[in-house]
Amino acid sequence: MGILDYVELPVESVAAQKDFYSKAFGWDFTPYGDTYAAHEDGPCQFALNGTGHHQGAAALPVVRVEDIAAAYGAVKSAGGTITIEIFDFPGGKRFHFTDPEGQQMAVYQPAT
Repeated sequence: MGILDYVELPVESVAAQKDFYSKAFGWDFTPYGDTYAAHEDGPCQFALNGTGHHQGAAALPVVRVEDIAAAYGAVKSAGGTITIEIFDFPGGKRFHFTDPEGQQMAVYQPAT
């Protein structure tokens, strides 16, 4: 069985994107030079690739949270743009957003 344990986003500014995700979700990043950094806590690692090498066009990582309303506010406060408002789905509640560089992500709160 496969387990998603790493998501990498192509970025233009690793520093700016680290700032955004740190503010939005409280994540710490390990720098690997000036053009790559990874959030390595938890079962799924998240990396920012600004090297220009081995970058896909886009990815849609999904972040699990305990309080979707708080996450929504944090994303907006950090400079994110909500692209799909909070909606119910069979697994809980979810919204989509883009970060300051236009990367699309989603956030969900599991059903209780």
